[in-house]
Amino acid sequence: MRLARAILLAAATIANIVSVTASARDALGSYGQWAAFHDPVSGNLPRRCFAIAEPEQAGVAQYATISFWPAARVRGQVYFRLTRNVAAGEIVALDLGGRRFELATRGNGAWARDARMDAAIVAGLRSSETMRLSVGRGSSIWPLSGVASAIDAAALGCAR
Repeated sequence: MRLARAILLAAATIANIVSVTASARDALGSYGQWAAFHDPVSGNLPRRCFAIAEPEQAGVAQYATISFWPAARVRGQVYFRLTRNVAAGEIVALDLGGRRFELATRGNGAWARDARMDAAIVAGLRSSETMRLSVGRGSSIWPLSGVASAIDAAALGCAR
């Protein structure tokens, strides 16, 4: 019974992720709660590959991505789409295995402050079981099962 529930939850999560990424043509795979996609080059939009997941407990965020933009030499850029705009002075914090990161924000987006923070967060994703994003008194939680494989698939998808 527990396995059936887990399979249904995973299928529903992947279905929702696919709807969020409907513009992505190439699915690179699904890994636990995470999936990887490749956006083809279109017009002025550069090629991008990314790992994505919805939180297990939605709360303050809609989804998280780890993106690769080869033309801009960006690797492992962390981004969170929030459920609302962040108020001035409000702190958005990410907790990974006891390590806390205060993220930069604008509107309803939050991301690492620089490439070093991106790298530290990606390393934390690979070694933690869950991540929690907090905004004010609310939070969202993601299980990290499959995140390393999804990140690797995205990186390889843009290396081709």
